[in-house]
Amino acid sequence: MATNQVDQGRTDMGSNASGAAGGGNSQRAESGTGQKSTAKRGFAAMDEATQRQIASKGGQAAHQKGTAHEFDSEEARRAGQKGGEAVSRDREHMAEIGRKGGESRQSANRGARQGAKEEKR
Repeated sequence: MATNQVDQGRTDMGSNASGAAGGGNSQRAESGTGQKSTAKRGFAAMDEATQRQIASKGGQAAHQKGTAHEFDSEEARRAGQKGGEAVSRDREHMAEIGRKGGESRQSANRGARQGAKEEKR
């Protein structure tokens, strides 16, 4: 009997507003502008604190079971290198970092020069 209910549910979901073939998402709605919007469901609909709590339990269970992934130093180095490469592709971001560094160095040099002038007096 449960199988019939599942099969019936599949055929009901198979037809959607756009007429596309295959299983549809019952949460999709077509607005008057022709854009589709999807409502968040399940884990995505939870607040961030609840998501963290659930994810933490999963991580703890994996460690207890012995199947959790732990980075070795070489793997961590490669992951950091990948992240650095991704960030450095954003030229605007890199320019901003460079400006901040230049401003910091300039103000540090100014402070050192003022200290030297005061010592000479």
